[in-house]
Amino acid sequence: MFCHLRKRLCFFGYKLCKCELEKLFIKHQLTASLTTLRMVHQETVMNVFDRRSKLLQKTRASNLEEVELYDYLKDEVGYRLTDRIFDIKRTFNKVVDLGCGRGNASKNVFADCVENLIMCDMSETMLNKAVLPEESVKVSKVVVDEEELPFEEDSVDMVMSNLSLHWVNNLPGTFSQVLKCLKNDGVFLGSVFGGDTLFELRASLQLAETERTGGISPHISPFTDVRDVGGLLNQAGFTMLTIDCDEVVVKYPSVFELMWDLKGMAENNCTWVRSHHLRKEVMIAASAIYKELYGTDEFVPATFQILYFVAWKPDPSQPKPAKRGSATHSLDSLGNIIKWKRKSTLMKLEFN
Repeated sequence: MFCHLRKRLCFFGYKLCKCELEKLFIKHQLTASLTTLRMVHQETVMNVFDRRSKLLQKTRASNLEEVELYDYLKDEVGYRLTDRIFDIKRTFNKVVDLGCGRGNASKNVFADCVENLIMCDMSETMLNKAVLPEESVKVSKVVVDEEELPFEEDSVDMVMSNLSLHWVNNLPGTFSQVLKCLKNDGVFLGSVFGGDTLFELRASLQLAETERTGGISPHISPFTDVRDVGGLLNQAGFTMLTIDCDEVVVKYPSVFELMWDLKGMAENNCTWVRSHHLRKEVMIAASAIYKELYGTDEFVPATFQILYFVAWKPDPSQPKPAKRGSATHSLDSLGNIIKWKRKSTLMKLEFN
């Protein structure tokens, strides 16, 4: 390698000693390594979703005449998400609702917990029609893309997001931006669809399309897993993570009502590789398969797996785990301690 580099330099009229040549070679290797790292970092940002199509879908859904009829799922999940705010015994001065939609979570916020609320969504039309919380909460609305947050560093006390982040391409980047805008000991609350969401519809469409066309197309968007969410939050720098899983099963007359409601929720597919047309015979076959495998004569169920998470920005005041080896009791003696406490309780009752 040195000889090859020396020949190239001599060709251009440069004469260097071996020491200078080694320094130049090392500098060349470092530059090449940094370039490779930048390329690897850029390649890890996956571009799965067409964000422009999702914006159009949300705008169209918000313009429906009876749009509130499709809010039942997000209203329920938003209520369960905001209920976790009351478990935190503090009042938050500045709170951001990222991807607020029609205010499915924000409308459950009270002035006892939140003083100033910033409602954000990528669709201005949907943001204008969002339901507001009680009057004592100061509310402002801002059009924000979840992948590019405009908030200043260390300026927000809490960020919450209700069923919106599953459409983000660069989810690690969004988590890092949320961490950056949070104050120390700030909290990040969120809910996303889990990997088992709409597994009945996914399987029925795949079987029907395989039978009718001899192949399959991605009609259901990919969702995150519990381990993926926890790993990404840890990687971003959050601490004291709490992640739990819940399932909401909704009953529909048939698969056609399910697909119609998904469109009304603005939850229709927006992946780049999606099929823009679904043949009539495939839909009829999928409906029959869905009913045969999962449904009854009266309804077909649709499962929505919801992942809730609570993450905190690190702060010296937060509790820390005890040092290794500082335990005073062994887990092996836990059974004996429980038996001893039961005996002492029984003796007290007999004495009384």
